[in-house]
Amino acid sequence: MDGIKLLSLLAGVLCLGGATKVLELSDRFLELRGDSKWLVMFYAPWCGHCKKLEPIWNHVAHALYGTDIRVGRVDCTRFTAVATEFTIKGFPTILYIQGDERHMYRGDRTKDEIVGFGVRMSAPAVQHLDSHQDLHDTVTRDRLFFLYAGAQEGSLWESYKSQADEMRTLHFFYHIGSDCMEDHYTLESNPAVMVFKDNKHYYFPTPQDTDNQTLLNNTLADWLNHERFFLYPKITHGNLAQLWKLKKYLVITVVKESKIGTITTDEDVEDYVDGYKFKDMVESVIQNNREKYHNHFQFGWTGTPDLANSIAMERLPLPSLLVVNATTLHHHMPEDPAKHLTPEAIQLFLDAVLAQNAPAYGGDSWPVRAFRMYYNARSSLEDMWLGNPVLTAVLFGLPLGFLSLICYSIWCSDILDADDEEEEHHEKKE
Repeated sequence: MDGIKLLSLLAGVLCLGGATKVLELSDRFLELRGDSKWLVMFYAPWCGHCKKLEPIWNHVAHALYGTDIRVGRVDCTRFTAVATEFTIKGFPTILYIQGDERHMYRGDRTKDEIVGFGVRMSAPAVQHLDSHQDLHDTVTRDRLFFLYAGAQEGSLWESYKSQADEMRTLHFFYHIGSDCMEDHYTLESNPAVMVFKDNKHYYFPTPQDTDNQTLLNNTLADWLNHERFFLYPKITHGNLAQLWKLKKYLVITVVKESKIGTITTDEDVEDYVDGYKFKDMVESVIQNNREKYHNHFQFGWTGTPDLANSIAMERLPLPSLLVVNATTLHHHMPEDPAKHLTPEAIQLFLDAVLAQNAPAYGGDSWPVRAFRMYYNARSSLEDMWLGNPVLTAVLFGLPLGFLSLICYSIWCSDILDADDEEEEHHEKKE
């Protein structure tokens, strides 16, 4: 019996819903995992986020079934040795594990993103493409990736390979011979580094002094960092931390998205603005002015108003436009309401932000941090009350009730002691 079969028996392969491909792992995983490739979710049964991820995790396992990546999960409340070995500090935690190699997943908890992470980690940091057909298939399959075209030698190749090692958890990196590109692409240089996204490709402006390895490394790292998002991506809690690292202004179109992925509009509100049209209008501004704004702004949209409200520390009207300085966390908002905004008005607003003439709010000072914590706590409490007032009353009413009883008993005890002392005093006088 080979190691994998033994692992399946000893770990206990449970059918979670009948046809699942997820391996339910135990403490024996530490002894028997070997050098196999594992994508493991560490969870706790009481964790709401873990329960929400469970059906997605089953889809991930089905998608990777038949590959050399095994998908499993560990109940950290039962198998604490595994949680301790991998230093699990929160739930759910997703790790790619191969031998002594461990990589934590930090992206959106969607099937496609998690599967892409597993595929990237199981392959070399730079994957080789043998022909233009391979490149065509990659363009069709991967919506955003980086490509090195040319011989695998020289300072640019070494820099590209080094950056791929550092960023492989986030993006795909490929290599192809320049001869495979000649009939379909006109390379700006040979070798060349390119990014494919938004159905287009863009070249890395290779510095003339490629002998200065430090300068080349820094220049390429900055370019990769600036180009690693789509022109107009969806902004979520999962990718917001990565967007801050761009060190650009983050232009957020704020709309409300339903559970089925449609943008909702409250038509009962006076002077309502169609969320779809507003979102498309903002996208047209960056599409028509990419060369002007791309180095300074990262555009995006969010269907989660609470995310933008937390940044602005107020409930924004829907739809809204919010610009955030990723370095200082100051934010800017147009003075005109959404119904009065046009592409020209948005451009004037963005130009004012660049010229530092637009009013700035917020920031990252300690008073602002304290107010943001207060705002987030208050908003969470309000959402809980609107969602389930009975449960909220119980959660907060019971502790307050016990506290009131404790305070009452302490105060009453003092009053009774005072009465006893007064009676003793009168008795002594008599």
